[in-house]
This record gives sequence, C-alpha cells and structure tokens, in this order.
Amino acid sequence: MSGIQEQRDLIYATAGERPLKLDLYQPADPNGAGVILVHGGGWSRGSKAMVAPAARLLADQGFVVMATEYRLTGEAPFPANIHDVKRAIRWARTNAAQLGFDAARLCLEGHSAGAHLVLLAAGTPDDRRLAPPEGLGDVSQAVAAVCAIYPPTLFHIGEARPSGSLPARVLPGADASEASAALASPIEHVTAAFPPTMLLHGDADKVVPVSASRRFEERLRAVGARCDLHIYAGLPHGFANHPEIRPSMMGMVGGFFRRWAIGLEDFTAMPAAVAG
Repeated sequence: MSGIQEQRDLIYATAGERPLKLDLYQPADPNGAGVILVHGGGWSRGSKAMVAPAARLLADQGFVVMATEYRLTGEAPFPANIHDVKRAIRWARTNAAQLGFDAARLCLEGHSAGAHLVLLAAGTPDDRRLAPPEGLGDVSQAVAAVCAIYPPTLFHIGEARPSGSLPARVLPGADASEASAALASPIEHVTAAFPPTMLLHGDADKVVPVSASRRFEERLRAVGARCDLHIYAGLPHGFANHPEIRPSMMGMVGGFFRRWAIGLEDFTAMPAAVAG
C-alpha cells in the first residue's frame, strides 16, 4: 500500500453542531477520479474504519477515496443518513481540484446499508425531498457511476412482501408511511438518467435477498440505464470482507469506475484476437 497518503477525521459538514467526518486516501499517482465509500451496519452501527481495506485497494488503483461516516439511526432517523451522504458528495465536488480529481468523475461505492444510501443518492441528485435542511446548494449532486454491494433496494409497509423488499421498520423513519417507504427505496427513483451501476450480491444472502439486486437490475434495464450485475454463488451477506475475495472484487470495481468515469472508449475499442 505504498504511496498512499491517509488523513483521518476530516470534517466535511456539520449537522447542527455535530461534525461529520471522513477519512481521505490520496494516491501518489491519481487517475483523475474520486470515490466516496460508505460503510454498512444496518444503518444503526458501523464506522468508516470498516471500509479502510477497500479504500486502500481503490487508492492503489489511482482513485482519490473518501470513506465517510454518517449519522446512525440511534442518533437520527432516516432521512438524516441520506442527508449526510449528499453533504459528502457536495464537499467532494467542491474540493475536487484540491484533492486531485475531476468533480465530474466522482463515483460512489457502498456496502449493505451503505449500498442502499449510495443508490438512493445516485438516483436523486436534484430531489429536494431528500435534500439536507440547508438545501442542495449550487453544487451538483450528480455522480459518474455507482457500485452497490448487497444493497437493500425496496422497503414495504405491512405484511405483504414484494420480491426483493425489506420491511420498512428496519430503517426507522422510512416506516412512517407508505410514502416514506417509497421515498427511501432506491428502486422507486430509477430513470433513464440513473448513472452506470454495478451490483454485487451473494445468492446465499439471508440478510438482504439476492432478488433485491436482480429486481434493481431489471428496473434499470427496462428504462435503458446501464447496469452490471454480479451474482456470487453460495456466498452470504458480508462476503466482500473476505480477504481472498476483496482484492479481486475491488479490482473489478476499480475497472468499472475506470470504464464509466475515466474512459469508456478504452474498453469499447477492443484489441483484435491474437492467434495462439
């Protein structure tokens, strides 16, 4: 992991008097793109330290990485957490030149609850219903690409459970009404303008059903948006933390971000096959 400069607990915003912090990973040879990395933990626990290994693997590929904290539900219910992610996007884009990347090449990656938040942020850049109390400001909230690892994508109220859905009560604040559950559901914000998306999920996931990612891919493709879906056979929730899986997985994630945020033409101009 040589050549990466790490800075801890930079304040990217405040919520009232509460400072919101991130950890910054700056590569020695930046590739021009940035990534905001959002941890999981069921919205009620976890920290930015959980994604430090993934952050370093991305920084090794040249990405400027910002691993962010957000207010957990014990401190503030939904939509406080998405407010904080949007604040992090605004901070990253505002400071992009100083940090060493192009603001138009900002990407998002999230794990589990963090995957839900990055999908929700990616699909609602201009939605004032999910804007922080101070508003969206004059800085774009749009991102170039998003990667979601075993993401919750749909919430429901009541006993009837649609395919891929979780009960809204798991995300306090989203369970206030059917409208609140829909607002918190990334799948309800899918349009043709949704940024290129990568979904990774294990088909043995007992926390978030793999159908959550399958239905999300179907919705994206139905409107003409771009999506890569990777299903890992036999793997449970949390597989991204496995030391034998994480390096290859993050290499694939980095390739996806390079493809859509840096140079699609480098991938579409495929070399000719070489005779054996």
